[in-house]
Amino acid sequence: MRRVKPIRSALFVPGNREDRIQKAPRFGADALILDLEDAVALPDKERARGTVRKMVEELGRAGQTIFVRVNDFETGLTWADLDAVVCKELYCVMLPKVVGPEDVKRCDTIIEFLERKHGIEPGTVLIDPVLETAQGMRQAYEVAIASARVAHLGGLTGKDGDIARAIGFQWTPEGQEAFYYISKVLLDARAANIAYPMGGRGWWDIQDLDGLRAEAIRTRAFGYNGMLLIHPSHVAIVNEVFTPTKDQIAHWKELIAAVEQCESAGSSVLIHNGMMIDTAHLKVARDMLKWAAELGVG
Repeated sequence: MRRVKPIRSALFVPGNREDRIQKAPRFGADALILDLEDAVALPDKERARGTVRKMVEELGRAGQTIFVRVNDFETGLTWADLDAVVCKELYCVMLPKVVGPEDVKRCDTIIEFLERKHGIEPGTVLIDPVLETAQGMRQAYEVAIASARVAHLGGLTGKDGDIARAIGFQWTPEGQEAFYYISKVLLDARAANIAYPMGGRGWWDIQDLDGLRAEAIRTRAFGYNGMLLIHPSHVAIVNEVFTPTKDQIAHWKELIAAVEQCESAGSSVLIHNGMMIDTAHLKVARDMLKWAAELGVG
């Protein structure tokens, strides 16, 4: 099974635009999502599959982490999409409009068949189920445990998009209308041991970078490790928000040292910088340092 990577930013790129895909790595996103779904009109989907396969192999060999968003099962296009793009360089399939665990199991079966067909180690290609229906969000935990391939599951919302239509909410800049299901899906993802959930509200106002930063800060505060992005100008801000600072890393290291010193003296509780600290804080600090190290900033 492929190791799941921490991803702060995943940038969508139209799968039928080879020129944009070739330029996309320069923007610094941790992952690129080559899109065969909404970004590609129906008459162009077959041609786009060839473009995406070519670019998955090319960019994957260069070290870029690549997702491909395929079309959902109701379209009848999913099998052809998967057949075209599954290869050893592909990190993850993004499966849209997941209704329940059966969608994930079906996708898992197809991917395993294709892996074996092409001589790829089973478990190489991961799955990111996208919860864009009320039923999908309702069954988030069941979706998360439906396959060992599931990675990065998260609660998503967007202004006037599929999720808004499914739930019926009225979008606001503050995002209070989305707090419940963003939190609910995160809880389900954590309960299913999803290591690095990505979520939050898709930020569609390309020029409102202050709003984007506020949204990224909220999403990080919920407990997510990254966000999906639709514009290159958003990458740097989101990477910054989801990267531990030098001060945070120093704090976690100091806390660990203080607790270990306290434990060596036969105690398990101490006051550190005016705060009561115990073993639970030690575990959190170690987890945070592990995450920072995975990002290369530890």
